[in-house]
Amino acid sequence: MAEALLAEAERAGARVSVLAVGTWLEQYPQIARRILGGGHDLGNHTLHHLDIAAMDAPEAFAEIAGCARRLRALTGSAGRWFRPSQTQYSTPLIEREARRAGYPACVSYDVDSLDYTDPGPDAIVSTVLGKARPGSIVSLHLGHRGTVTALPAILRGLAGRGLRPVTLTGLLGP
Repeated sequence: MAEALLAEAERAGARVSVLAVGTWLEQYPQIARRILGGGHDLGNHTLHHLDIAAMDAPEAFAEIAGCARRLRALTGSAGRWFRPSQTQYSTPLIEREARRAGYPACVSYDVDSLDYTDPGPDAIVSTVLGKARPGSIVSLHLGHRGTVTALPAILRGLAGRGLRPVTLTGLLGP
């Protein structure tokens, strides 16, 4: 599914930021180089995708640092971007532990596509196009057929409004 989503984005000339879970990278190690080779960003979304906001500092650090180690092993870099798992916003504890692991800032999103609930491609398109604004960060997930199917319509809809997807690096700077 990840390959299909990346291919759809690339067909439209779009580049995306993949904030990957460490265990997923362990299961599909070749995808890390594929993401970077396609001109996309690759970042950290914790090691196990657990509720990081419910963790104490050592547990949160272990989740962040564990994924960072996996990223380094696969690509030589921990990536620049960290997004906490199972919470839209980071807490001061998460931000502190992310900095300790080498991530100066935590990123979030303002458009939740809800694609992980598998509502179908039309619902995903409607949700994203109904909420996306200039500068929006849209949360989409790999591994869902509906997301792959919805992506071309999302990209056309954004283009029709003069918007184009960019990576986090393109949006927030190097």
